[in-house]
Amino acid sequence: MARWMAWVAGIIACAFLPALPGMGWLGMMIAIAAALAWQVRLRPGAREAVLCLLVFVLGLGYAALRAQWRLEQALPPAWWQKPVALTATVRGLSDQGEYGVRLVLEVERTLTPGVVLPGRVQLHDYQKRDWPPGSRWQLSARFKPRRGSANAFGFDAERWLWSEGLLASGSAAKPRQRLPDRNDLMAWVDQWRGGQVARIERVLGSGRESALVAALTVGAQQRIAREDWRLFAATGLTHIVSVSGLHITMLAGLAAWACARLLRHVRGLRAPRVATAMLALSAAALYSLLAGFTVPTQRTLFMLAVGSACLLWRRQLSPFQAWWLALALVLFLDPFSALTPGLWLSFGLVAALMLSSLARRRPAAGWRAAAAGQWAAGVASLVPLAALFGGFPLLSPLANALAIPYVSILLTPVSLLAVALPWDGLLPLAGWLVRGFYWMVEACARGPAWHVAGAPWAMLALAAAGSVWLIAPRGVPGKPLAAMLLLPLLVYRPPGPEWGAMRATVLDVGQGLSVLVQTADHALLFDTGAGEAGRVVLPQLRGLGIDKLDALLLSHHDSDHDGAAAGVRAELPAARVLAGQPETVAGASACMQGQGWAWDGVRFDVLGPPPGWRADDDNAHSCVLRVATARQALLVSGDAPAALEEALAAQDNLRLASSAVIAGHHGSRTATSESWLQAVRPRVAVISAGHLNRYRHPHPQVLERLRQAGATVLRTDLDGALTLDMGRELAWRCLRREEARYWRDAGACGETVTPG
Repeated sequence: MARWMAWVAGIIACAFLPALPGMGWLGMMIAIAAALAWQVRLRPGAREAVLCLLVFVLGLGYAALRAQWRLEQALPPAWWQKPVALTATVRGLSDQGEYGVRLVLEVERTLTPGVVLPGRVQLHDYQKRDWPPGSRWQLSARFKPRRGSANAFGFDAERWLWSEGLLASGSAAKPRQRLPDRNDLMAWVDQWRGGQVARIERVLGSGRESALVAALTVGAQQRIAREDWRLFAATGLTHIVSVSGLHITMLAGLAAWACARLLRHVRGLRAPRVATAMLALSAAALYSLLAGFTVPTQRTLFMLAVGSACLLWRRQLSPFQAWWLALALVLFLDPFSALTPGLWLSFGLVAALMLSSLARRRPAAGWRAAAAGQWAAGVASLVPLAALFGGFPLLSPLANALAIPYVSILLTPVSLLAVALPWDGLLPLAGWLVRGFYWMVEACARGPAWHVAGAPWAMLALAAAGSVWLIAPRGVPGKPLAAMLLLPLLVYRPPGPEWGAMRATVLDVGQGLSVLVQTADHALLFDTGAGEAGRVVLPQLRGLGIDKLDALLLSHHDSDHDGAAAGVRAELPAARVLAGQPETVAGASACMQGQGWAWDGVRFDVLGPPPGWRADDDNAHSCVLRVATARQALLVSGDAPAALEEALAAQDNLRLASSAVIAGHHGSRTATSESWLQAVRPRVAVISAGHLNRYRHPHPQVLERLRQAGATVLRTDLDGALTLDMGRELAWRCLRREEARYWRDAGACGETVTPG
């Protein structure tokens, strides 16, 4: 088992490397370890250690080789956003979104000379056309490289795209030509899944009932609305609404029970246990295939396969040996699954259940077994939920205790039977059961949640050790001490700036703006970006330990600046709200020149708009804020146009000089004028814009103005989230450089600047 552990550790280590190791170095390490293991006479324990080192290096080399092959498929920069003709097959089920259809294409051939596309790409069709599963098309599209916002906390879209093998995303052009459909196994499976989804929606409508039935039966999770996903997250039930190991194990158990009952009447059968195991494994494999073969289904299927193989070979493996073998097999087939939260949650919960029942003379039964399992799963999930999602709902144990038997014993079997039968009589019953499930979920979602700040790895490791200690068998001593190991994680708050200093975090919200300004004991949020607050802004605030805002300042009414404001205010109380257009924000006061306050030795001054200013559009209403320490200052101006900048620069009594400035209007040529830069004299300019955005921000003229002004340029589209520490010195950190990974572009980040 130690060698399987070494293999797993090697693959996991590769996933978090800042750069891939050279094949030459890996080959030399393998040769040295092999020579030591083969030629040097060592004691058995030392020899086993050398063999484990060899297996670790082999796992690292295998993962690095697979990663290098995938990197070589990346779209060349020369073809970014240029039309490319191709033929491709639709794989999986399309996602009918609010703004268009999102789907996955398997590229067969590129028709544009000189272009080589990745094997799998993500396609967006904003015309909302139909893309049947398994259909083949000749079309044209403009592609971008895989990219996502890079922030310290929350969902990492770039990591997810890499783990899924989606190395480019494109938007489909209007002309397209349908070709003969594919007739391979996966195309047939996808077509069957699509037909079942259409059938379910025909009977139950296109609401939440049909969406959940489709998710539980054929893995069509994309049909579930975002509002319902938030409900599941608020109750800790996200794992239960997808085809997970729990459902596959249940189906395999039912198949085994039915087979055993049937074989009792068959005389002369030499190996009924083997036949039962094979039928159960076949049922699990079929269900996994029809549901999309996701990581949780793979984990359960491989563990069942290991058990069946042991039965055939007449060899006995312990539960943990089967667990390690299944994990090693999953990572061998897909080393990139080490980057997915689902792998760790699914394998971790199974390990917790096995550990909690270890060394028991008599396994618990009935309600005691259910309570013990729920306790083990709840404790084991604390650290993963805190690390991956920044907290956990306090009613999650109760919600799981109610939902697991309801979904596994009642809802899922009825839904599967309704889909399997050729008539629709059971589908209304499944829909009625779904309504009961949602009633329970909504009741539990009203409960409180415990939010956890982003903790260092050492604290997470300490808490993980405490979790394992807590769910260990009864005979293990020191359980109160184990609980104490969890406490630092639950109450941790990252250290803030010193008194008289400030920290500004420019979040990577894509094409938008959101800046968090922190002093020793206060926090101000300038703008919120677009979209849902739970997508970027709230995870960052929670991760930084912000549980309330002393001020929320919204520069003006535009979706990329105040789009997430309602969501932020619903989750985090704001003591004071200022807005450039207060009539659009409930309870807000108007930004006016002359407003100012001091927090912890740091001065905040609203500089604009000036008195008597007449705004001719929304951008001209933008608030202008200057935050100053004794030696540094930051100037933020929203989307203020050049006319407003020049009006402020013309005021002799207004202090604009700042060591750092947020470039106006995301680097548009309508802002960051020469007169503005002459008045501000920044050493650092930050541009918050989306990667390859359709407005082509920042404009080359603005970049040239900043270069002429001698300012170092930092960009969220290239560098990810940016942190400016301003006290006696001005220093900055770029997330893509600070948390470099081989699968993520590192960006270009400047060096520390000290006052002259």
